[in-house]
Amino acid sequence: QVQLVESGGGLVQAGGSLRLTCTASGMGNMYRDDNLGWYRQAPGNRRDFVAGITSTGRTKYADSVKDRFTISRDNTKNTVYLQMNSLKPEDTAAYYCNTWPNWRTDYWGQGTQVTVSS
Repeated sequence: QVQLVESGGGLVQAGGSLRLTCTASGMGNMYRDDNLGWYRQAPGNRRDFVAGITSTGRTKYADSVKDRFTISRDNTKNTVYLQMNSLKPEDTAAYYCNTWPNWRTDYWGQGTQVTVSS
């Protein structure tokens, strides 16, 4: 059974930084071969794409986070990271990881809350 566990969220002032971590278990070699992404959902909004990374390390970002966020992965640890700099209040949301560009409904974890104060 695949389990994705997100961590690293918190409360930060605008302009600050956070580093999110997503650790996968139960994926075996699938993790190494899968494209992975970060998504976020603010209250009342849909879950949106934030950043994605292919199995070979190519990355893609939503326009709203480009040049501020960096996605990376460590296949030896089954982990994907999201470094978030220059945070804005509009970045406030619950952040989730999943496969990308098509997520798996059964892979959603609990997410990690990011709150940016102005």
